[in-house]
Amino acid sequence: MANDEVIVLGFWPSMFGLRVRIALAEKEVKYEYREEDLKNKSPLLLQMNPIHTKIPVLIHNGKPICESIIGVEYIDEVWKDKAPLLPSDPYERAQARFWADYINKKFYWPARKLWTTKGEEQETAKKDFIECLKVLEGELGEKPYFGGDNFGFVDITLIGFYCWFSAYETYGYFSTEAEFPKFFAWAKRCMQRDSVAQSLPDQHKVLEYVKPVRQRLGIE
Repeated sequence: MANDEVIVLGFWPSMFGLRVRIALAEKEVKYEYREEDLKNKSPLLLQMNPIHTKIPVLIHNGKPICESIIGVEYIDEVWKDKAPLLPSDPYERAQARFWADYINKKFYWPARKLWTTKGEEQETAKKDFIECLKVLEGELGEKPYFGGDNFGFVDITLIGFYCWFSAYETYGYFSTEAEFPKFFAWAKRCMQRDSVAQSLPDQHKVLEYVKPVRQRLGIE
């Protein structure tokens, strides 16, 4: 598939967009990245994802694949010549999808509220966020990666959040390294992979992005 045209529409700090980019990097697929202004969305984004008008959109030979998890699964199915991202065993594959779903539904919202709210709402978000980290660290256990010895689907689903951790820690007043050493070690392990290190923006750049957003929200 050397002649395939692959385009990714994304937004640089989006953990959702990062999933698609990391998956493509893991499969060594060359692609064109196009940054979107989410306040002034491009005609291409509106054309390719008219239902949700959201990033990321993976465009493969002119055909759009929307939603990050669906995009990662698509990449895994299409580019099979590289190591699989999802387990081959049906039960293990189902478990990987379960944890990806957990991250989307349980982890994302308290993580977002850590830096977009204040007072009691933020305290509740922090409690929920810490609880999610406990659950995820428990699932990781002593394994190098969530799928075992191999970096894969759940790791890709989660690692994009790591570039936001300076913001989470700054406004949530906690230390991931001190409170969740296994999770922290996992993140550092993931960051040693070129696919991750070359895709994720610097945490401090994300923190600088967050500050004016908080001011616009009237919480700083």
